Amino acid sequence: MAKVVLVTGSTSGIGEATALRFAAQGDTIVFNSAHSALEGKRLVDATPGSLYVQADITNAEDCARLISEVIARYGRLDILVNNAGATKKIPHSDLASATVEVWRQIFEVNVFGTWAMCVASMDELRKTNGAIVNVSSLAGVRPTGSSIPYASSKAALNHMTILLAKAVGPEVRVNAVAPGLIDTPWTADWELDTGARSDTVRHRTGRGCRRRSFYGDVTRSGGGTKNRTRPLRACVAPRTQRRLGSDDSLTPSN
Repeated sequence: MAKVVLVTGSTSGIGEATALRFAAQGDTIVFNSAHSALEGKRLVDATPGSLYVQADITNAEDCARLISEVIARYGRLDILVNNAGATKKIPHSDLASATVEVWRQIFEVNVFGTWAMCVASMDELRKTNGAIVNVSSLAGVRPTGSSIPYASSKAALNHMTILLAKAVGPEVRVNAVAPGLIDTPWTADWELDTGARSDTVRHRTGRGCRRRSFYGDVTRSGGGTKNRTRPLRACVAPRTQRRLGSDDSLTPSN
């Protein structure tokens, strides 16, 4: 049965690739962004049966309206992919540039906005025994990333995933994917030489929503050489999944 899938921040990059992967397997897609309405219209025109809703996940009223518009159109929500995110590229050694305001701006989207979307969608996801997939980052589990505030926000997101999964499972499954550097418009001008393509993450995001586990798995996907080849092609990274079990230790997942 086709699923109704809402992907936040899905008018470019990882979010777009993820949404289009779901669409290709027959699911019904809800595209979202805070600003890129023209890109949203382009994607809807190219994706039969889809919907675009402009909404800012840092605004609680927008989160509620986004879910309401999905239900008004389709009557259900099966999968929420929390892809919308924010960062600022700051060398880790540049402590002065990582101001408290920068921390607030990044956490507002990556942590608080993601939480708001989880809460706003929970009643509907419980009705469908649905799934949440949070798009995290390898920076949340390793000492890397575009900035210390960004990496810290993703570490917070990973722990939120685990806690939420234990709180709402098994009715709603909650997992995360944690990719390395991905070649997207967001990172196009970064002078870095490691990364993977958006298809790596869209593949793993699809797996994340299908996993039977509700333990808050964080699937890590390390990148290879940053690749700018277009169009994007399927690329499956080596399996490096881990599950945080009830004994709070990392053990291989099934």
